[in-house]
Amino acid sequence: MDQKHLRALLEQVRTGTVDLDSAMHTLRKLPFEDLGYARIDNHRSLRTGVSEVIFCQGKSIAQIRGIVERISKNHGNILATRAGREVYEAIREVNRECEYHETARIVVIGPERVERIGNIAVVSAGTSDMAVSEEAAVTAEVLGNRVNRIYDAGVAGIHRLLDACEELFEANVAVVVAGMEGALASVVGGLVSCPVIGVPTSVGYGASFGGVAALLSMLNSCASGVSVVNIDNGFGAGYQASLINKATAKRVASGENS
Repeated sequence: MDQKHLRALLEQVRTGTVDLDSAMHTLRKLPFEDLGYARIDNHRSLRTGVSEVIFCQGKSIAQIRGIVERISKNHGNILATRAGREVYEAIREVNRECEYHETARIVVIGPERVERIGNIAVVSAGTSDMAVSEEAAVTAEVLGNRVNRIYDAGVAGIHRLLDACEELFEANVAVVVAGMEGALASVVGGLVSCPVIGVPTSVGYGASFGGVAALLSMLNSCASGVSVVNIDNGFGAGYQASLINKATAKRVASGENS
């Protein structure tokens, strides 16, 4: 249960529209609800500000439907990641209020309008990296961040990246997505003063070893300020970028940097 729903419940008890026993029945399901195959963390949004994210890969359609049915009763703007169209159609049968971002493979359940603040640059090396890039970008947007996409700007044609330098300089954090040898993260790290989150992808020929080459390249970056998430982990990068961007935007709004 997120803060909005919990406040609404407490207000209903205060005004007498919900009796105490009914409220207690609802609260008994906190902090988690055991479905047998999953324990839904109803308190996560109270702790972190973001409701539990449904990682669909490896789950059966029946399990996903059951989790969505329960979690969407108390939360909005729920992210379901690594979701193919079959999963999306199954989710729609449970909750018609959802949006599907096909390239990102993300379903947003109970989408809510949120103010987007700050500036996150999501930079991709090539069009082949777009699925991971979009996973990062959509995640960050749903979490309330302004995202600027700079796609297909890899080092093989570095003039494309240099043409976007002004956009990069305005970012509070840059998410850099690249496969092959993963050099783009180092190049961006050498251009900007903000934190850079490298996302190696599994895109590449045989010697890329499914993204291991890009991962090691980013981990060994000589550019300062580059951190790295796991191979193809666009969601993790988008979430981490959100934390950095919001912390920066909060400091700016409070006048700490003035």
